[in-house]
Amino acid sequence: MSKQTSPQKRNIAAPCETCPAHNIGNLKKLGINMDDWDYVVALAGNPNTGKSTIFNSITGLHQHTGNWPGKTVVRAEGGLEYGGKRYKIVDLPGTYSLLSTSLDEEVARDFILFGQPDVTVIVTDATRLERNLNLVLQVLEITNRAVVALNLMDEARRHNLTVDERRLARDLGVPVVPTAARSGEGIPDLLQAIHEVATGKVVGRPHRIQSESPALKRAVAELVAEIEKAFPGLPNARWVALRLLDGDQRIIEAVKRGELGDLNRGTSRQATVIDLQPEVAL
Repeated sequence: MSKQTSPQKRNIAAPCETCPAHNIGNLKKLGINMDDWDYVVALAGNPNTGKSTIFNSITGLHQHTGNWPGKTVVRAEGGLEYGGKRYKIVDLPGTYSLLSTSLDEEVARDFILFGQPDVTVIVTDATRLERNLNLVLQVLEITNRAVVALNLMDEARRHNLTVDERRLARDLGVPVVPTAARSGEGIPDLLQAIHEVATGKVVGRPHRIQSESPALKRAVAELVAEIEKAFPGLPNARWVALRLLDGDQRIIEAVKRGELGDLNRGTSRQATVIDLQPEVAL
């Protein structure tokens, strides 16, 4: 009679919350050199929100510009040291969304989706917050390592506008920092928030859509399985699946031509066959 033994418990290492989260290989392919840097921070935001002013405030003279690989879009990057860590700051093109309807949006989307920055700072205009939340929610669908900079607070006060940043942070599930970059107001608090998210001291828990129908959940699950099979190691397959179901033509073409796998398997492109029309009864 065979002797039965109870299964042994295995010690599984917990995720390193203080370790950098960025994808070093993908960052190199996106033209970002991480030699001598601990963390990479992306600055995203609508045009005219003061994003470049924040970039200049936190990087000072330690910055340079160039183009994104294979693109005519200008890339600005700089750096700073804070809390004993070295941060590379990448100023993404100003964009209203990540739906890749323009080259600027495509660059911003690819960097957040594939480069997986340690922190994405979403700069918003406190005087027109409702217009900016579209981009905020799209970024939070991709990553929880985010900080919202509620910029132009001086303009908001001048127009007798008030924003409850604590409630906004609670509703969004990520830190929200009021700033007026032109005068330097809030910049120290913003740096502290970036540092805390990058080092894992603060973990964002964005509120995402939970009211998906059973049919939509099945469709997303089917697509995610196909995407992960076609592009092993692709980050945020669920976001890609949602974009496919929404009919995002650029994502559809990227899947068909195999472009989504370029950052994960090299530079060779192969046609990829995925059923882009799973049955969804809504």
